[in-house]
Amino acid sequence: MGSRGRPRGGREPEPGPEPEPEPVVVEGGRAERRRTARRVRRRRRTRRAGELPLLVVVALCIALLLKTFLVQAFFIPSGSMEQTIRIGDRVLVDKLTPWFGSEVERGDVVVFKDPGGWLKADAARPAPDPVGVKQIKQTLTFIGLLPSADEQDLIKRVIGVGGDTVKCCDARGRVTVNGSPLDEPYVNAGNAPSEIRFEVRVPAGRLFVMGDHRANSSDSRFHLDEAFEGTIDEDEVVGEAVVIAWPFGHWRRLDTPATFRMVPDQARREAHGRRRRRRALPFA
Repeated sequence: MGSRGRPRGGREPEPGPEPEPEPVVVEGGRAERRRTARRVRRRRRTRRAGELPLLVVVALCIALLLKTFLVQAFFIPSGSMEQTIRIGDRVLVDKLTPWFGSEVERGDVVVFKDPGGWLKADAARPAPDPVGVKQIKQTLTFIGLLPSADEQDLIKRVIGVGGDTVKCCDARGRVTVNGSPLDEPYVNAGNAPSEIRFEVRVPAGRLFVMGDHRANSSDSRFHLDEAFEGTIDEDEVVGEAVVIAWPFGHWRRLDTPATFRMVPDQARREAHGRRRRRRALPFA
């Protein structure tokens, strides 16, 4: 009875070999991997294309900030500063230092707004640009990447500051500031320091300016009969021209000539002292 259900011989059946697992078939294989890679590349290109407008806006904002507060390019349309700065040169103007209270100094080359009537109304204008080009140039000019030929600005060298006495000329034909004669190597070759005789006491907060091409510059000397004897308001100064940036062949820094370091500064200190005393009077 105990052997019921067993095969003959009384032995247990030996277990057979376990079946091998069936291989997993990956649908698509290499073709699927290629499709996945293409989708990833498309997503990356789409993301980059979406970021491009943002990058352009950020770049334009930075350029506009640079133009407004730091540096701006200006186009030189006249020869009044030759040979230092020639017609067609582009200069970079530092607009930052005045924000920190830096004062304009003698010898600086400055860009300033037309005080009124210094620029001729019938001055020659460049030919109009075609539609499309004009709008592009206006945009680049607005953000400071292209100098404007339409702005009513002038560029001259500062000869005297508030409190100075500027005079022409001494026995050797030189311009003097506070009695100190100026040796002016920057004056255009063949020009006298000035063919116009004058003596001006520069009011506080104003500047006496002259072009380096003395025979071709309508500067302070030509406005002596106007209010403030041809001097300009310091507040009208846009900034100091620091470098000729273009063309590359004209590249140079516009440093202050050594001759102005010899001018006695007592007159300006006295002018500032008077202004400080006037401000202090209500508290005396």
